[in-house]
Amino acid sequence: MASSTLSTILRVRGQGPVLMLSLGHGATHWITGTLYILLPVIKESLGLSYAEAGLFLSCYHISSFFANFMTGLAVDVSGRRVLVQVIALLVGAAAMLVFGLSSAFVTLCFMIGLMGAANQAWHPGAIAYLADRYAQQRGYVLSIHAMGANAGDALGPMIAGILLTWLSWGHTALISAVPSIVMSVVLIAMLLPSDKAVSRETSAMGIGEYFSGYASLLKDRAVMVLALTAAFRTMAQVGLFAFLPLYIVDVMQKSTVYTGAALMIIQIGGLVASPIAGLWSDRIGRRPIVFGALGLSSVLILTLTFISDVTLYVAGISLLGFFLFSIRPVVQSWMMDLVPPRFSGSATSLMFGTQAILGALAPILGGLVADRYGLVAVFYCLAGIMLFANALVLFIPKRTIAVRI
Repeated sequence: MASSTLSTILRVRGQGPVLMLSLGHGATHWITGTLYILLPVIKESLGLSYAEAGLFLSCYHISSFFANFMTGLAVDVSGRRVLVQVIALLVGAAAMLVFGLSSAFVTLCFMIGLMGAANQAWHPGAIAYLADRYAQQRGYVLSIHAMGANAGDALGPMIAGILLTWLSWGHTALISAVPSIVMSVVLIAMLLPSDKAVSRETSAMGIGEYFSGYASLLKDRAVMVLALTAAFRTMAQVGLFAFLPLYIVDVMQKSTVYTGAALMIIQIGGLVASPIAGLWSDRIGRRPIVFGALGLSSVLILTLTFISDVTLYVAGISLLGFFLFSIRPVVQSWMMDLVPPRFSGSATSLMFGTQAILGALAPILGGLVADRYGLVAVFYCLAGIMLFANALVLFIPKRTIAVRI
């Protein structure tokens, strides 16, 4: 396995863009990861209920929904994929800077909404760019791209947790904007000058042609069921990351440093799993990887609620991260397999748009459940949601070629 993995990596030439886009992806998720660790502190500072705290993250995902469809259109109609990514980085950084300088609930909600829009605006351009440029190694390059997200989600909470021992949550938020600013400069200097459609099949198209093709995507059963599978998986993930910090702080009575470390450990599991899952999905197919990882993730979410020993808990969340995040690049690669290259941006936005809808529901519904039944009940619900996503995989039609649009 090791030799085949190495040979696959060595065959992928010109990996500079993969590295830069992965680091940019990490910068967008650094902001998101920081939000999760700031949530318990802001809840305490502003005297919010669990439902009100959940509303913060619902704003994030509601705005993500609208941003996805607009950026998918922009990417496929214009072909300017890198430009869209640069804008996403700059908007996310600006929103986090304003967030750190404010304490008004409405302003905070609006800035979180902009962060969600910026984070999700990144994906259509990045995934379409990589899937088209490295068409024969999609699982691998998208797993590296996913590793960037895992790295940002790991380092953001960990560093924020440490900073909160010395600084206010506002100053911590300001510092978390720095990676996005840095990566926007890198992309402007290195990739933006050559920003154009990667191939003839992905060149710019007319608005009428775009909407006609998009309608065909909506009628494609394989595309839609896969999008729903990804959405329910994301709903469980969003709920987990919204309420795990609250569970650790409020129920387990641990510090923000411990909480940040716990979130980092989950992401480390994802860092290890992503390239393994991506490479193997290129070899054996996407379906078995997604089905197995979803099932094991649901079992682990449920198991964690019965563990009180710190060592076992750390081991459990490491395994959870391994299986939970191994799915992400495989699902993205699977979607790219199902659609023609010129609609890869729109297919990505469709998938992330459905994820945003259910992701927006998870924090607020979870908050209502926690206020009424306690935080542990939220995790039972999340395990059930993951099992439902697992069942949906069985209904995705088997197809080896992209649908003609």
